[in-house]
Amino acid sequence: MDLFEAIHTQRAIRRLKPDPIPDSVIRQLLEAAICAPSGGNRQGWVFIVIRDPDVKARLAELYREGFQELLKIPYYRDAGSAPPDSAAGKMLASAHHLAEHLQEAPILILACLKTEGTTPGITMGSSIYPAVQNILLAARGLGIGSTLTTIHRFRDGQVKELLGVPAGVETAALIPLGYPFGKFGRPPRKPVSEVTYFDRWGRPPPW
Repeated sequence: MDLFEAIHTQRAIRRLKPDPIPDSVIRQLLEAAICAPSGGNRQGWVFIVIRDPDVKARLAELYREGFQELLKIPYYRDAGSAPPDSAAGKMLASAHHLAEHLQEAPILILACLKTEGTTPGITMGSSIYPAVQNILLAARGLGIGSTLTTIHRFRDGQVKELLGVPAGVETAALIPLGYPFGKFGRPPRKPVSEVTYFDRWGRPPPW
């Protein structure tokens, strides 16, 4: 697949078939992940691949609890009153489906980052989220649905206890993987001209 086709058609796929994904494919995704940029080339990332049905089931319970917390945030609370066929309505319905069926995804990957005693901040994401994006793009290239979610962090302590994640490690993203029920395609996005300035804030682009 052409790189730009993968970029432009990779979207959040939350309705996933339970069909198994071969170990060789999972390794292929993780080989893509570790080619991402890493601050100081420290490569502090760790990926927990979750296949055990009992572990997935418990993780899904914690995820659903977190999802109920998410729905209290104004943006998501407001989306609940959006028309079902609107972008917000479709997004929320898709998120609801994932929350109810997370345990059915054949593979969950928890992307973690060793903090090395540093207080976590926004810049630490530069050392893990590019690796997560590589997984999402590689999955798209292989016809596998995926999404990046952080809802597990509403129950982060319990998730860490469940999976034995030690102190000094942050859980950055949970990535459900599976062959999609839906279709890939360009996600709804604002035009680039609306989110781009040239040389200084507020100066529109020349196009």
